[in-house]
Amino acid sequence: MNKKQLFDAFLEGKKIDRTLFRPILMHFAARFTGNTYGEFASDHNVLVNSNIKTMEHFDYDMVSLISDPYRETSAFGAPITFIPEAVPRCEKLIVKSWEDIQNLERPNVCKCTRTLDRIKGAELFQKKLQGTVPVIGWIEGPLAEACDLAGVSQMLTQLMMDPDFCNLLLDKCNETAKDFAKAQIEAGCDVIGIGDAICSQIDPITYDTFVKERHRELIAFIHDCGARTKLHICGDITHLLPSLKEVGTDILDLDYDVDISHARAVMGEHIVLMGNINPIIIQDSSAEEVERLSRELVEKNSNERFILSAGCEITVGTPHANLMAMRKGSL
Repeated sequence: MNKKQLFDAFLEGKKIDRTLFRPILMHFAARFTGNTYGEFASDHNVLVNSNIKTMEHFDYDMVSLISDPYRETSAFGAPITFIPEAVPRCEKLIVKSWEDIQNLERPNVCKCTRTLDRIKGAELFQKKLQGTVPVIGWIEGPLAEACDLAGVSQMLTQLMMDPDFCNLLLDKCNETAKDFAKAQIEAGCDVIGIGDAICSQIDPITYDTFVKERHRELIAFIHDCGARTKLHICGDITHLLPSLKEVGTDILDLDYDVDISHARAVMGEHIVLMGNINPIIIQDSSAEEVERLSRELVEKNSNERFILSAGCEITVGTPHANLMAMRKGSL
């Protein structure tokens, strides 16, 4: 079976002959092909080439369109600056008041430069890979995008003080997330990753009040469009696991500070858990140690629905031998 067939069989609950492996690669992938992070984030040709070249070298099982948090932010009208060796920068918050939210127009993701670039990336993946490798698209979750538009401090404060402000902005973010997900699916994505890292910083009541139903609605929409979902929330989400169990995602990423056995006990046997070695340990340890840790994690979860990854993005300074050791540890 090719990688896409293997992935589909695994997600359908069939037994496959090895553990799937998919590290999150951005700056690392750009550097591997001699490109800057700025080039990777701004040009889908670079992003796709870097993904394919690293996949071929390290033999991981999926490619992805993840690059940075500001695709939708740019489409909403915020100015974005590309930094050669760093994450793109949003130069101006465009939501500071209720009126700003009311005036926030729903962007056409198929015409705005940065969202269109990601859509073209999905098309290019399919052209080059011919449906043989799963392609993961990417969108910002509603709270993450609201923070990108309004600022983290203001948005978290408004969650406590002004529910009307929050609900209107979150609704607008969720509608654009749906538009962007649908466009990427139509362009060839098999999975949509939903990045909502800021959720790890809020309590369960706040999550349930403002985000949970929007996550459930967004995930159901993506399923209706014919794709699977991968929910990615950086940080310790142990306190949110009971709520996350109910949103319906196919895959849940776990950062390194979440106990995977506890997560399995809470989430149940049907969800795919993905993770969760500390990226700094992967960067700083010997290749032998990384392989040992990977193999131990794989063996511990050999009878579970599990994909090997790091807790979050592989750092740009990670030795190539250490990433290859993760692959070896998964076999």
